[in-house]
Amino acid sequence: MNNPQHHLLERLFQLDKHGTDVRTELLAGLTTFLAMCYIVIVNPLILSETGMDMGAVFVATCISAAIGCLVMGLLANYPIALAPGMGLNAYFTFAVVKGMGVSWQVALGAVFVSGIIFILFSFFKVREAIVNALPMSLKMSIAAGIGLFLALIALKGAGIVIDSPATLVKMGDFYVENNGAKLPNWPVLLTFLGFAMVIVLDYFRIRGAIILTILALTGIAAALGLTEFKGVAGQIPAIAPTFMQMDFSGLFNISMISVIFVFFLVDLFDSTGTLVGVSHRAGLLVNGKLPRLKKALLADSTAIVAGAALGTSSTTPYVESAAGVSAGGRTGLTAVTVGVLMLACLWFSPLVQSVPAFATAPALLYVGVHMLRSAADIDWNDITEAAPAFLTIVFMPFSYSIADGIAMGFISYAVIKLLCGRAKDVPPMVWAVALAWAAKFWFLGA
Repeated sequence: MNNPQHHLLERLFQLDKHGTDVRTELLAGLTTFLAMCYIVIVNPLILSETGMDMGAVFVATCISAAIGCLVMGLLANYPIALAPGMGLNAYFTFAVVKGMGVSWQVALGAVFVSGIIFILFSFFKVREAIVNALPMSLKMSIAAGIGLFLALIALKGAGIVIDSPATLVKMGDFYVENNGAKLPNWPVLLTFLGFAMVIVLDYFRIRGAIILTILALTGIAAALGLTEFKGVAGQIPAIAPTFMQMDFSGLFNISMISVIFVFFLVDLFDSTGTLVGVSHRAGLLVNGKLPRLKKALLADSTAIVAGAALGTSSTTPYVESAAGVSAGGRTGLTAVTVGVLMLACLWFSPLVQSVPAFATAPALLYVGVHMLRSAADIDWNDITEAAPAFLTIVFMPFSYSIADGIAMGFISYAVIKLLCGRAKDVPPMVWAVALAWAAKFWFLGA
């Protein structure tokens, strides 16, 4: 083919070598985009709970995702898309800002610093060493615990789980009292409807199951007068309210160092696991290893730093990239396509601002389902592995803190192995982290 555009794309992405073509890669990119574009709605809604300007966060979400996708596609040539991560945005909002009383500016500073650490660790291959050193049970339980944490946030936000003086929490009502009449509690009912919808759409492999569900619930909510429909397209919001607003002055204490560690650790497992898992599905591993891993990790790290500067929580590779791989995506052209489509989302801010908070609850529950599946890879037959994993999983939702769940997992792993005479099974990295968390609890409390 003498098409100059084909030669350029061939040179950039080696399409022929990977047995693919431009049309396949573009369709794969569209497939991945439809599977993950819900984040441009969900992320601003979650982060706006901190007091951040929703329009600015929306722009930061789109641009940081585009930067991550473009760097991943052009530098590492992998069909893996990036965007602000689910779980990390919840930790940013509900644990750090609302839970610890830290300003969102300081929290952005923590994300920025974690990204810088990622970049340094990526160059010196420390990330790979850490991932390989930690036990599988701790890695998998962290993902599963975050799944339950997201589920609790969704149920609480929709009013399905409410507080109770007698039992701490209880189930919310399906109706509300109004002048003696019982009326439907629409946020609760529509959340259940949305969850059923997204599961059915996923079962029948309908592309864009999450975004279709969010838009359907928004339409129903607008018809019922539960939200104001502000249109579909419009002017791009200003990013100034969040751009370069990081505050580093509040980072120099043990509590915030632990926050930086959690941002680092959660994204470490999330990004590495996604990169390897999606690449394995695409047949891109060589002798079980990922070629150009350093470039892929650098794309992830760069996106984190850029995202913090723009005004959003940590950016990470998306497991939804597997949808594009299943559609034939094999090169970075798939990721670049997602990046371009993310930029195109910038003109749809009125639609995003029309979405009520409860319309995103089914998406959080759906993501929680997939994250909880990680628990299947824990060795439940070995009680010294199962018990720390169990504590990690349950402490995240019950303490409403991803950090406390990780802390209890590391501490209990070291203590249980020691008391059972299996101290040699505990990697030095786990000992170091467990002692650091124990010291933090002893001197500073939870």
